Amino acid sequence: MAGGGFGGHAPGKRAAYYEGGATAYFVLAVVVGSLGGSLFGYDLGVSSGVTSMDDFLKKFFPKTYHRKHAHLHETDYCKYDNQILTLFTSSLYFAGLLSTFAASPVTRKHGRKASILTGAVSFFLGGVVNATAVNIAMLIIGRILLGVGIGFGNQAVPLYLSEISPPKIRGAVNQLFQLTTVVGILVAEVINYFTEKLHPWGWRLSVGLATVPATLMFVGGLFLPETPNSLVERGRVEEARRILERVRGTEKVDAELEDLQEASDAARAVKHPFRNLLARKNRPQLIIGAIGIPAFQQLTGQNSILFYAPVIFQSLGFGTGAALYSSIITGSMLVLGALVSMVVVDRLGRRFLFMEAGIQMIISNVIVGVTLALEFGNGAVLSRGVSVLLVVSICAFVAAFGWSWGPLGWLVPTEIFPLETRSAGQSVVVCVNLFCTALVAQCFLAALCHLRFGIFILFACLIAVMTVFIYLLLPETKQVPIEEISQLWEDHWFWKQIVCSDDASKEKKQPTSSNAV
Repeated sequence: MAGGGFGGHAPGKRAAYYEGGATAYFVLAVVVGSLGGSLFGYDLGVSSGVTSMDDFLKKFFPKTYHRKHAHLHETDYCKYDNQILTLFTSSLYFAGLLSTFAASPVTRKHGRKASILTGAVSFFLGGVVNATAVNIAMLIIGRILLGVGIGFGNQAVPLYLSEISPPKIRGAVNQLFQLTTVVGILVAEVINYFTEKLHPWGWRLSVGLATVPATLMFVGGLFLPETPNSLVERGRVEEARRILERVRGTEKVDAELEDLQEASDAARAVKHPFRNLLARKNRPQLIIGAIGIPAFQQLTGQNSILFYAPVIFQSLGFGTGAALYSSIITGSMLVLGALVSMVVVDRLGRRFLFMEAGIQMIISNVIVGVTLALEFGNGAVLSRGVSVLLVVSICAFVAAFGWSWGPLGWLVPTEIFPLETRSAGQSVVVCVNLFCTALVAQCFLAALCHLRFGIFILFACLIAVMTVFIYLLLPETKQVPIEEISQLWEDHWFWKQIVCSDDASKEKKQPTSSNAV
């Protein structure tokens, strides 16, 4: 191996010798790669608006349409409590949940690029089927195809962005996934605002335009370089060197390449990566990255607001046009939050953003819950002042999510898994995320109907638990090279008891040199 002068350094300890920075080729690669987020975001934004459009409801959900316009002695919280309607939203995430297990071996054996292209094709087909749907069965089939696309895209894109980035700007680059996601949401909400006026086919245009980001992602993906990590993992070391030199803008990549090769050697020694996730040494990554963070990201209640923003605003007394306009405002807050996070995440750190945003989101949820308890229900019309307070509180909540749990929910898991379990770990991340997303999507409208304002108090309590979870268990990972992050667990007050005891037990099992004789 070239660059043997670095061999005296411990594995993963050569970060001080990494050279180079961001090149034009690198920028192009991460911009195209991050388009995967736009697929996820566009669908979130479109489905939330389409499910509130009269033309869509009249064709597929006539009972919900009539209940929307005739209050029928119900509280306004229950207007949209229809499990088939929510299945239209949640079926995508159940499909994504299952498809991510197919995405893991593709990502590991054929590369991150192959999964990105597969996701783009499936998403394109889903957009076509939904746009031409004539019955609920076609709607669900289209949503399943969209879900497969999201399963592959969400599995590969965050990995791609983390692996191709220099350590010092990895946080900001990885958050391009969240930025394109929220931009996709905002674009979809703007499109919904205008297509709602095109009767009776405006909703078809909204869902059909999902083919645009899918096409951009596929065409751009054809020209993407594979990540050096993936190439080394598959034994293509010289190709990895060429890509590394090109994206870093220097030929002095020996230190980084040696770290990648040593990590790859360890990865190849693991025959069952999913089983290896259960090892004690990977317990912190499993609990924090694969289960805790992706589950809590959905239990913030944020995606409930994204899924049903127009529905929520209509239920609170806003007209259809005003509801869609208000959802554009919340979408703008998400974009603002993502931009703020990109600027400060590698300076203030992941833990600070989690903690600050947690407090802000708790306060916002309490304000919304208490306001609704005092002012809303049984057909009452909210005053202008109360309506403004609700929109401002929801915007504050969305902005906080936009610079914390939104982007960091994808960034932190991609940072903390070692290479030998990274693809499998990301599959579990996506699986847990999409399962909780689907569960919340399927249950939210029914919960809103039965818990009423209490649903926001429940989310506030969950966010308090999540904030304590982060404070106690997540070490700071800002600017730490991916291959060095394992050291953080050995220095952490709690996790060192688990990972270090694992090392000690291994040493006891190995015979000493005298016994071996």
